[in-house]
Amino acid sequence: MNTIAIGSDHGGLELKNLLVDFLKENGKKIIDIGCHSADSVDYPEFADEVCKKVLESDAEAGILVCGTGIGMSIAANRHRAIRAALCHESFTARMSREHNNANILCLGGRVVGSEIALDIVNTWVNTQFSGGRHQRRLDMLS
Repeated sequence: MNTIAIGSDHGGLELKNLLVDFLKENGKKIIDIGCHSADSVDYPEFADEVCKKVLESDAEAGILVCGTGIGMSIAANRHRAIRAALCHESFTARMSREHNNANILCLGGRVVGSEIALDIVNTWVNTQFSGGRHQRRLDMLS
C-alpha cells in the first residue's frame, strides 16, 4: 500500500502525528484528514472521512487513532466494505491483513506506546492478504 488516509480525534493526535512522519519517511503518500489540534472533536466525523477516502479509492488503506481505538473501530466498521481492525501488537496487525484483508487499522493513542505503535503500523502496511480460504470467508461478509 502506497497511499494511506489517516485521521484521529484529540485523544489520538500525538500518535497520529508520529505515524504521519514515520509513514512519510518510509515512502508512503499520506492523506491527513485531521484533527490538527488538541481541541475536543467528535471521532465519528474523522472515521467517516478516512473510510470515504478508502471506499472511493483515493487511498489504498486507512489508519484511525483515538484514545482507545475502540470508538474509531466501531465508527469505521459501520461502513460496508470496510474491515477495521483494532490492534495492540504486531501479531494481530499481521493477522488482520493476512486473514481478514483489513483496510483500516485502528489504534489507541492512550493505550499503545509509540514504539509498539510504530511496529504495528510497519507490520500492517507491509503484510499482504493471503487470499485462498480467507477470501471465501470475506465473501460471506459482503
